[in-house]
Parts: sequence; structure tokens; C-alpha cells
Amino acid sequence: MTDLKVLKGIGEKNAILYSRIGIDTVEDCVFYYPRDYIRYEQISDSDALECEKVNAFEAVVVKRPLVRYVRKLSITSVILSAGGNAVSATWFNMPYLAKSLKVGSKYVFRGILTSEGDQFHVRQPAIYEREKYEQLLGRINPVYPLTKGLTNAAITKTMRNAFDYLDDRVEHEVYDMHFPVDESTLRAARSKLVYDEFLSFIIRIRLIKEKQHAAHNSFNIIETAQCERMIEKLPYRLTNAQIRVWRSIQEDLCSNRSMRRLVQGDVGSGKTILAVLAAVTCALNHHQCAIMAPTEILAGQHYDSIIRLLNANSIDVKVCLLTGSMSASAKRNVRSMIEDGSADIIIGTHALFQESVIYHDLALVITDEQHRFGALQRSKLSSKNANDNAHILVMSATPIPRTLALILYGDLDISLLDEVPAHKKPVKNAVVNESYRNSAYNFMKKEIAGHHQIYVICPLIEASEGMEAHNVIDTAKELAAYFDENTRIGILHGQLKSAEKQRVMDEFSQGAIDILVSTTVVEVGVNVPNATVMMIEDADRFGLAALHQLRGRIGRGSAQSYCIFMSSSDNPETMKRLNILKSSNDGFVIAEEDLKMRGPGDIFGFRQSGDLHFKLADIYTDAEILKKAAAEADRILKDDPELVKPENEHIRKLLLLTQDSSFVGTTL
Repeated sequence: MTDLKVLKGIGEKNAILYSRIGIDTVEDCVFYYPRDYIRYEQISDSDALECEKVNAFEAVVVKRPLVRYVRKLSITSVILSAGGNAVSATWFNMPYLAKSLKVGSKYVFRGILTSEGDQFHVRQPAIYEREKYEQLLGRINPVYPLTKGLTNAAITKTMRNAFDYLDDRVEHEVYDMHFPVDESTLRAARSKLVYDEFLSFIIRIRLIKEKQHAAHNSFNIIETAQCERMIEKLPYRLTNAQIRVWRSIQEDLCSNRSMRRLVQGDVGSGKTILAVLAAVTCALNHHQCAIMAPTEILAGQHYDSIIRLLNANSIDVKVCLLTGSMSASAKRNVRSMIEDGSADIIIGTHALFQESVIYHDLALVITDEQHRFGALQRSKLSSKNANDNAHILVMSATPIPRTLALILYGDLDISLLDEVPAHKKPVKNAVVNESYRNSAYNFMKKEIAGHHQIYVICPLIEASEGMEAHNVIDTAKELAAYFDENTRIGILHGQLKSAEKQRVMDEFSQGAIDILVSTTVVEVGVNVPNATVMMIEDADRFGLAALHQLRGRIGRGSAQSYCIFMSSSDNPETMKRLNILKSSNDGFVIAEEDLKMRGPGDIFGFRQSGDLHFKLADIYTDAEILKKAAAEADRILKDDPELVKPENEHIRKLLLLTQDSSFVGTTL
């Protein structure tokens, strides 16, 4: 690996910025793929402007820009004339434009036009000199994920320098993913790289499964009467599906074959109680159980709920919490309890499988939201017991069609929770466009007045070059300008430090925040029964299953909940797809419909299944490639189980390239 600082323009300061986005070497650069691509439109004639879509139009500044302030938000507005069409333009937090936009000057503006009465309106348009804009035409320009201090132009320049440095040591498909000459080149490159990514993943999964078939244990776990009494004392009855899956888990635990089971159930189907029952069974048989959650927020919620349940049933089991943000002394204390066996159930994040954590007698590993952990991480944790192969129980609310689940979770037995408890009120859904925004805001005001809370979900953290989508920072400011000053607004996104995310979620959980503006980081790990409304901005940019996952954050209390899918597109096909969410709250039905409707090659929206940690691949848009890769993986391993034949050298290289990724599971 080559240090990034060998590239021109990368010093210590810039190297730190690049490290924040996972780029530490020249080789890292070329695998940091664009998140999107932008194609600059031809400049529209004044009589050909279209609403609800991106337009590039030339306009003259008619009046001097005005700047007003609402709380800490600056709003700059100006009136433009595009060939006689009046266009009102607005920018948030860009007061300097008031000096640079001169009356009588002509520019090219690019943004989404809407119509208000007899004039057009555009929010946050980009501004170009005509000559510079025309230089951008005819290209497919990469748009990269950014961090504060790095612009898209800077990253693009670094990428070009990296390819120049590596010369011909990189496959041409990788270069074409960054700088395609046309759309067909881009699609061909992506298809090849996606295929390779799926193939290496599936081969690793198959190799893990072969190894696990021989895994046996001598834990001698037996069924316990206390667990049956716990089920009887629950304030609700288990569904038939829960009982069926629980019996399968019990049978696995009480056998001498190490359990490898995935429990796949929709949001609210009752997976958590099954995990608790398995953990308690293990602890009452004098063995340890580790429960791994993807976020500290979710780990803390599991810890609190298990403690309450054990206390309510007078079960004497010691439960501990271990997370990365704990103090050094607190971590040492918990690690000591784990090692000497005084901790029975250990709940935490990835901190549970660090080398410094030594288990006394680990018999069961439970991972929540399985798709956030890779097979390698599961294997690491299950092998923490020196003498035996621990049982593995993994839980997922991700509604993946069964045909794909059998491929992706090929190392696991799959149990499906296909019922939702009867006491759950179904969420009411609305699929709307921008014209409904004021009505949506007024509805939100009523819910807040009724002492309920709101989620507003945005695709982006902050405004991004080339990306026409809502972002958390600007949306929070717009809401602050619209709602009264007593409305408490918070923000949550993945770039916040763990302690800050925890603080925001604690405040929201405790009712100290009325509206939480967030990215999809709330998809898992958030349980706020008082939240009754979710508005998802640019819903058309997400896959249906991802939207359903987000919707699962509401409808968790006794009050009626509502989800508003705000679409930036009026395209009939888009609205038809989103209306599936309006007609169904069943995640598996939605996933199957999503698979049918999202055809291959839909590669320019926000990724559907990024939580599976693929760099490029998406299991929905690339379902056919996934199936082909699975068939090829089976053929290769049947012919060459040890992958030693010369013709499989490219497979060995693929596996070596990905062996440090979080979704892979064995080292050759």
C-alpha cells in the first residue's frame, strides 16, 4: 500500500481530511467510488422551462437581492427574468450572494423549478458563467461522498492523480466507474465490478458453511421452566410465528450441533423477546451469552429492556453493558466480570469481539440487525470460547425476498416471523409531492400540539455539489423558520460523534426534542413510542424496502402514527412504486414488489441495500447479477473446492482484495 501523501497536493492537513472518509492510501482512492453522477443539461429555451425537474436556464438579475434573517437562518432572495419569465430564486445561508449578484447581470442557473401562481420559483440553484457551464456539457461527472473541508472538485482531482500514479495496475472497469466516457461504458464497468463483488462474497459464505457443518459443542443446554413462566407472564400473547420460531431456537440450543440461525422478521414482529428468551436459557444453564447491537443507542435500549424483564420475573441473571464510549475504568471492570464468569449476559457493540475481551464460557452469540455485521465478525465472536463453537442467532428486520435471502445468508438456517402482533396499530401512509408541503407542516404542528414528536428524514447530511436532494442541515433551518420559536428541533446524522448522537437520541426519547431531522441513521436503534409522524424527503430516491425500514421507527406506541412520503418527482412510474407503501405495511410483500419493479441498471439513486456493506452492489437493482454470481460460485466450488486450480487464480485475487471487508468471513 502506498501512502496518500505521495500524490501532488496532499500534505498532512489534507491527509487527515481524506482519512475521515476512509482514504489513507493511493490504492484506497480508486475504490472510493462516486455516490452519484451528474449530467449537465443543455441550457433550456425560455419557453421550454419544466416544473418539478432540474432545469438549466439563462436569466438576468432584475432586482437587487434581499437578505432577511429568521433566528440564525439567513434567506437570500432575488427576482430573475428568463426570457420574460419571472423566476423567484431563494438561497439559505448564502448572504454573500447579495453582493455578487449584480442587477442587469446574466448567469446560468441550475435547479428544480416549481410554479407559484404566474411565476416560477427555484430553491438553492447553482450559479455559473455561461462559458464555464458549457464546458461541463457532454460529460458524466462523478459526485463523491464529502466531508467538511473537502470539495467534490478536490476529490476528483485526487482521483485522477491516483490513477496516474498507479498507471496500469488498476482494472479499466475501476477507472470507468470514476470517469466514464458515456453511460454505456459506466453500466458495463459497474456490472463487471458488481459481479466480482457478489462472486467473492458468495464464495466466502459457501466456504464458511462448509466449515460450520462440522461444528459441534458440548454445552448440554436444557429447557428451563423459568423461560416458560416468563412467556406466560408477558403482557401479550406470542404469535403463532413467534412460538414456532422459538421452538426451533430451543431445539438448536439443546442439540450438540452449533446453531447458525437467522430470524428474519418485519418491524414489530417480536424478534427481541425471542433473543431474550434464548439469552436467559443460556444463562440459566450457567453459560454466557453475548448480544451484539449495531449502535450504542440500540445496545443501551436492549440492556434496559432486558433488566426490566428479568426484574419483573425475579430471575437472578447478571447483565452487563460494554460499548466503545465507556470510560477506560468501566470497560476494565466489565471485561473482568466477563473473564471471571460473573457476567452472564453481555450486551454491546463491536467492542464485544475485541482481543481484550476474554469470555469465561461463551455459548451463545446474538447479533441484532444482522445485515450490519459481516460473516467474519460473527465468526470472530463465536470463536471466543476456547473449547467449543458458540451458537449463533442473528436477527434482521430487513425485508429481503426469500430467493435472495437464501443466497446472501447461505451460511445460516432461516426462520421467518411472518405475523405482526394483533395489538399493533398499522401506520397510515400518504404519498405526496411538493404541493402538499404546507399541509404536511400544518399537520405536524397539530401533532406537536398534541404532545407528539416528529421525524423528518433527509438523504444527505449537508448540501452536496451536484446532488439535487434535501439535506439535514438546511432542512432543519427551514423548519426552524416555519415553526414557532417554541418548537424544539434537533439534528442527527452519521458524522456526529457517538456521544453527541447518544445525547440527541436521549433528548428525543425523553421528549426534549419535538422534530428530529435525521439521515437514515435512525433506521435502526431508535425506539420512541411518542413519535407519531415521519416525513421522508425525496422518497423517490430510496428503495421501497429501505423506506419501509424507516417507517418502522413510528407506530411503536398506542397512538395512531402517520408516514408522509414526500416525492420530488411526479413521474407516474415513480408514484406507482411509492403507492405500494401506501397500500401495504407488510415488509416482505413490499420487498417482493420492489424486486419486480426496480429493474436492472437503476444505478443512479440512493442505494437500497448499502447496509450489507457492498461497495457497489445492490441486491435489488442487481438481483439478476446476484443469481448469476451464485450459480457461478456453486460451479467453481463443485469443480475446485480448495480453489487451487490455475484457472481460479482470479478468484483467489478477488478474495484477497476483500478479506478485510466487514462482510467476508474466512482467510485463505
